[in-house]
Amino acid sequence: MTISRRALLAAVPVALATPRLAFAQAGAGRVVIIGGGFGGASAARFARDRFPALDITLIERSQTFTTCPYGNLVLAGRRTVESITFGYDRLAARGVRVVHQSVTAVDPAGRRVRLADGTDVPYDRLVMSPGIDLRWGAIEGYDEAASARMPHGWIPSLQPITLLARQLQEMPDGGTFVMAIPDNPFRCPPGPYERISMVAEYLKQAKPRSKLIALDAKNGFSKQPLFQDAWEELYPGIVEWRGASSDGRVMRVHPATMEVETEFGEKVKGAVVNVIPPQMAARIARDAGLANQSGWCPVKPATFESAQVEGIWVLGDATIAAPMPKSGFAASSHAKHAIACIAASLAGRAPPAATFFNTCYSHVGPDYGISIVGVYRPGPTSLVEVEGSGGISPRNATMSPQRRREHRHLEALYADGWYESITNEMFG
Repeated sequence: MTISRRALLAAVPVALATPRLAFAQAGAGRVVIIGGGFGGASAARFARDRFPALDITLIERSQTFTTCPYGNLVLAGRRTVESITFGYDRLAARGVRVVHQSVTAVDPAGRRVRLADGTDVPYDRLVMSPGIDLRWGAIEGYDEAASARMPHGWIPSLQPITLLARQLQEMPDGGTFVMAIPDNPFRCPPGPYERISMVAEYLKQAKPRSKLIALDAKNGFSKQPLFQDAWEELYPGIVEWRGASSDGRVMRVHPATMEVETEFGEKVKGAVVNVIPPQMAARIARDAGLANQSGWCPVKPATFESAQVEGIWVLGDATIAAPMPKSGFAASSHAKHAIACIAASLAGRAPPAATFFNTCYSHVGPDYGISIVGVYRPGPTSLVEVEGSGGISPRNATMSPQRRREHRHLEALYADGWYESITNEMFG
């Protein structure tokens, strides 16, 4: 069986994410990294391994990190939260100074950050990978109190996916699972649709008289033909997806009655209601002046240094990096290049040339995976996708049933391999 160039790129993503010139010597310097997720942990590990002259401090308030990728599989009963949760001991053992505190302020002029206990941590270069905040109130009636009854399950440190999983398990057979999906941009563009798939997988097995209604503020989404092919094939009669033009935009919620209300006034009641609200860069990034009026952080596309504050590099979901999506893989790719640029700047050299990679895998059923791949380079004002460099998994109609089963099974294996590889790279 032959494997296409696209499939090969999907199968070995982490190695390909390493930027060119990454092994050049760095000048000595203090690099502080805020945030220990896909961007921050990848930056710390890459810096420690490739540039030993750098003094690396990783500041992360939590003792552990639970990944958003593979969180949806908890809903289908295929993963436990423990299996997607990682600690920082091995990073510390490699020589990264790990500080478990909150950052209360960033002083770009003085080149220091202040911790919750009042300590100031000086830096020569600062990396921020702070993640996202939810826009409470962007959907009328949806605030932190409402999220206890209508979970989002979108920021593990704020609300574990186990709350949504428990509600799903307690839902009566014949009940309706309702999802509200935001407009772009948001963390993990394929994530809500993988979640639809994992909930549908669970319902098919455990609550076959139930259904899922997904109300979407958009008329299209990442890998849409592939997801809809899978839903028709695997979950007929279970999934109903409604885009914005079909009155899918949720404007307000009513937690007391477990109803959501759409743009044109329809009320949709659910036994379980999963609301994924609009998002923005985390508060520490906004307070540091890194975000613009959109709530997201513009960066220089050739380096990922902040476009607004000199000496600070911003990674991952908090950035404005379109057309590159907000994903764990993207954050890791940003991290490696940013560290290479920081090392060059401390040594008085020009930054290395930039090429960024992204692969987003989605599980949609047992032994059934799909993916989208992209390669990006910096343009004058933004990233540009390299023409012909990526693409999505082939659709059902282009393959025989046997070939389709083989391909979807391979994609599921690639997804598992990617997850094991990148988490081991970050935390192993």
